[in-house]
Amino acid sequence: MQLFDTARQEVVPFEPRGGGVGMYVCGITPYDSAHLGHAFVYHVFDVLERRFREAGVAVRSVRNVTDVDDDILRVARQRGVDFRELATEQARIFDHDMAEIGLLPVDVSPRATEHVDEMVDWIARLVDGGYAYTVDGWIFFDSGAYPDYGRLSRLDHATLIELSRHRGADPDDPRKRHPLDFVLWQASAPDEPSWPSPWGPGRPGWHIECTVMSTGAIGHPIDIHGGGDDLIFPHHESEIAQAEAAGVAPYVRHWTHVAMVVHEGVKMSKSLGNLIFIRDLVARVPAAAVRVLLASHHYRQSWSYDAAEVDVAAARYGRYVAAMQAGGTLGDEAAQRYEERFFERLDDDLDTPGALDVLDAIADELSGDIAGGPPGTEGQQLLARLLAVLGVETEAMPGKAR
Repeated sequence: MQLFDTARQEVVPFEPRGGGVGMYVCGITPYDSAHLGHAFVYHVFDVLERRFREAGVAVRSVRNVTDVDDDILRVARQRGVDFRELATEQARIFDHDMAEIGLLPVDVSPRATEHVDEMVDWIARLVDGGYAYTVDGWIFFDSGAYPDYGRLSRLDHATLIELSRHRGADPDDPRKRHPLDFVLWQASAPDEPSWPSPWGPGRPGWHIECTVMSTGAIGHPIDIHGGGDDLIFPHHESEIAQAEAAGVAPYVRHWTHVAMVVHEGVKMSKSLGNLIFIRDLVARVPAAAVRVLLASHHYRQSWSYDAAEVDVAAARYGRYVAAMQAGGTLGDEAAQRYEERFFERLDDDLDTPGALDVLDAIADELSGDIAGGPPGTEGQQLLARLLAVLGVETEAMPGKAR
């Protein structure tokens, strides 16, 4: 498989180690419903997992839940509920929505609140090593003590500061030694949850949560780590820094990031209120058609939601279902050729649009548009198996496999 690595900024060969792959994908902060942007990210890693499994490679998939966070606490206050209750309910809805569109269940789904003790230990190592400092019960990572900060994103200092300002950090915080220093531990307000620590009661920062949960669930180096490309900085940049500063190097072998889904030219996000919810899409078209929609876009190319494209995806899915019921057949040579072309596309930087084109050709042949024949099942089973690798599955297709 050839896969783009964000750290090297090129498509490079990816080789499993010891016959297996440990894959960590940054999960949700559960305070609202899953939307199309979430679905696109997790669809991509689901297809990666399915491709590995098809090749006989064992996968340990991990997707965390950030169940303590400023946004969760804010929404919990607004709704008058405990933050744990809010997080649990929203995580349940998210899991349901992802299952609706056929995502495989992850092997491990750690929650931040379950691993605070390990986070405190990790932060203490950074403090003892001179990579972090204390101010009024808050612990900041000292980016000035880590010269490689910015290595993943490859952006200049001024751009990093500006991005930091727009992505939840505060480079102007007077407590910081450097604008790019980030929070490892923060003192909790009186109405906020807190845990004991050597620096007083508080709660962990966002970045340390994923470093601790990923290495705890997979070990290191993590074979594939990723999420949406808006996480490159500051989240994943900070993960690398605090991992390597604590002596965990290499931290990640391969970084994979998924482009944003936009709506009317603007990033799809909760804060902007321009979300397209999964539950609304599956109420309109079959869930398998939503997977066709997602697979029709390459994971590294941002795209804009268009309601008309949903109908196109549903029609394309209908062609596959019709091919399942048609009388066309594929000869052994044609079947082998199609299968090879399909996996060539997937193994070329996960070219799911190209893989769908191959499936279109199979469906056309089975439907008799190119060649007809007596009723058969071999071609239909091949189509079903290859569709399943893309996460497009339906009971109407013979040979369904999960």
